[in-house]
Amino acid sequence: MSIMNFIKRGVQEMMIARSDEAKEHVVYKHPDRTVPAYSQLTVDSDEVALFFRDGKPAGRLPAGRHTLDSSNIPFLSNLIDSFTGGNVFVSEIYFVSTRAFTGVKFGGRIGDVEDPKSGIPVGIMVHGEFAIRVTEPEKLILGLLGMRQVDNDSFFSWFKQQVLKVIRDQIAEQVVKQKMPILDVVSGAYTEEIETTVLQGVGRHVEEFGVIITQLGNFVIDCNEDDKQNLKKLYTEAAQIRMVGGMQGYQQFAAAKAMMGAGEGMAKGGGGGEGGGAGGMLGGAGLGVGFGMAQMFQANQMQAQYAQPQGQPGMPQPQAGNLAGTTAPAAAPAQQAGGVTCANCNATVPGGKFCPECGQPLPVATGPKFCPECGNKMTPGAKFCPECGNKFDG
Repeated sequence: MSIMNFIKRGVQEMMIARSDEAKEHVVYKHPDRTVPAYSQLTVDSDEVALFFRDGKPAGRLPAGRHTLDSSNIPFLSNLIDSFTGGNVFVSEIYFVSTRAFTGVKFGGRIGDVEDPKSGIPVGIMVHGEFAIRVTEPEKLILGLLGMRQVDNDSFFSWFKQQVLKVIRDQIAEQVVKQKMPILDVVSGAYTEEIETTVLQGVGRHVEEFGVIITQLGNFVIDCNEDDKQNLKKLYTEAAQIRMVGGMQGYQQFAAAKAMMGAGEGMAKGGGGGEGGGAGGMLGGAGLGVGFGMAQMFQANQMQAQYAQPQGQPGMPQPQAGNLAGTTAPAAAPAQQAGGVTCANCNATVPGGKFCPECGQPLPVATGPKFCPECGNKMTPGAKFCPECGNKFDG
């Protein structure tokens, strides 16, 4: 090794600070565990320097420039390497930023959540930004050392996973407990409420690591477009089922709708010229079919509404003649009126010219006669009105 290289190496060892490439890192670890005595340690205004040995904190240095001398910094005496005669300290040195880090992006799939309105599991995704700040650097390093992840990338990867875990738990809890429909959640209707609970949940979860999350931004909860369309379709069908009074009514409604669609399709099938007239006729036919189905649907609904259960005591049972699509039997013909009353012997005999009882001529059959006083219908051959007693002269 040349003298110049030896001198340059010695100067580099004497200057300890965060590298320029790591200025935006929350955690930066000095690469060398052996530090020459009297080295110059520079700590920026928005960070602290932590000394660890054998996984335990030995001390910290605030912002400023420090000469590493045990006579000036007492805790360094615990880090002296006895084999070097006190000229070298053995320690891991961590630079931890205490300023706020904003605009940290996160996102990913958080799993399936059952939609309370349809009962269908839906894959939920979230993305956004958060801001964090380290409040207790020693806790952070101890926590990361326990996970054997003390570099900056590992820290942010771990922290983002904690955020996603809390979001998953909070969304599942909110949707299940408060019966939030998934479409309402992904529309942003509950974003502010969920964001508040996520901030509180993440805070409790990472508190032991000496870190706080100060803000969530551009927080979006979403699902894929196919799931959205399926949910919209199910919500619409459920609303129609409620509107028509149940599944049976909905099936009748769907049948009527299908028939109307068929009629419209037939109407659009005609071409120009003569086909135009046929198209107009089919259009009328389709409209008629649609209205007919709609009326049938309405009639069935009314029949279902007013129908009484079979066999219930005290309730009249429906007769065959009252069922839809049947015809009541024709009424029996009225009993034919009696024959002619003989004016001589008062015998009622079949019509003819002479009475078979006394041989006298029978009166000629005429239409019904009425009392001129009270209007009562008179019995053929009667001489007095049975209602008012008026004499009837015939």
